[in-house]
Amino acid sequence: MSRYTGPKLKVMRALGGELPGLSRKSLEHRNYPPGQHGQKNRRRSDYAVRLAEKQKLRFNYGLTERQIQRLFKEAKSAKGPTGDKLIELLERRLDNLVFRAGFAPTAVAARQLVRHRHVVLNGRSVNIPSIRVNPGDTVALTEKGARIPIAVESLETPALTRPEWINFDASAHSATVTRVPAADEAPFPIEVQHVVEYYAVRL
Repeated sequence: MSRYTGPKLKVMRALGGELPGLSRKSLEHRNYPPGQHGQKNRRRSDYAVRLAEKQKLRFNYGLTERQIQRLFKEAKSAKGPTGDKLIELLERRLDNLVFRAGFAPTAVAARQLVRHRHVVLNGRSVNIPSIRVNPGDTVALTEKGARIPIAVESLETPALTRPEWINFDASAHSATVTRVPAADEAPFPIEVQHVVEYYAVRL
């Protein structure tokens, strides 16, 4: 399955929550599912609930189904709760660090910055959004990247409050990972156990 490029607000309405990595738009005025029956109360099956939680992760972090399955398998084989490890692995992606540091308004925009080499990791130019960052790693914008309008605007008005695991240096346009992100530091409400249950019978 390819990466989603369609209407972002429609996805958030269907999943019942705002996904800051996908869009800065709010559901304040239309916080019900899309479609002519969207405002009717409908009971969702257990499968639908689990699928929705999985889709929240996939769309917020901008992954394909194959990518999130690969991360789930890695999380399952690691020590500790599978759900907690999955969130950690997602948060440690380079494009997510660029987004959470405030260099881009969404994870989608952060991925573009990385792809076009406007970001350096530990002083080296990179263009792979899925690189996994570790404590001590530093990401920064290039001189050209720091002048891009979306980066300038995002630095002035970040979409989210920077998490505690990121040490931000405004003068250098850089951010350093101080520790491994915790499972409860995802930027939106997520019932990760539902994701674990969804994949438990499929992988």
